[in-house]
Amino acid sequence: MHQSSKKTFAYVDGANLHKGIHAQGWILDYERFRVWLREKYGVSEAYLFIGLIPKYKKLYEDLQKAGFLLVYKEVVYDSAGKPKGNCDADLVVRAMADHFQKTCEQIVLVTSDGDYASLVSFLKARLALRAVLSPANERKCSILLKRTGAPITYLTSVQSHIQKEKAPDTDGTV
Repeated sequence: MHQSSKKTFAYVDGANLHKGIHAQGWILDYERFRVWLREKYGVSEAYLFIGLIPKYKKLYEDLQKAGFLLVYKEVVYDSAGKPKGNCDADLVVRAMADHFQKTCEQIVLVTSDGDYASLVSFLKARLALRAVLSPANERKCSILLKRTGAPITYLTSVQSHIQKEKAPDTDGTV
């Protein structure tokens, strides 16, 4: 079975994806991104790990319509009232479980976070890592991920395929 015909799942750190793209000043089109994941990497299931905040119900619905399977994490609030829904452990457990249960054969990981370096190294050693997709630019992507030697694609390099098109101004110009 050659690599592109293997069952491939994507595991997306939702907060890391949003923050990484936002920091670069462009907006991700999640629907186009999901299509790109399917066409480029053969991703059949794309799990997006995200904190659950009721006021973002419309966002969650839009992400599901775009083809993502949402995995929610209950959020807690810090002393300043800022929500925190760290999904890292949940993502790692799900990816490891799917790998060991042979639910999927290849994994695409969407993150720039060095906390995933041990998962990346493990999957790479088992020939189960298809790619790491970094929402941050090369300078901001964790050195810990880079040191794994895993293939990293920076989403800025495919921005034209996955960014949200700007709406025309009232005069019809973009």
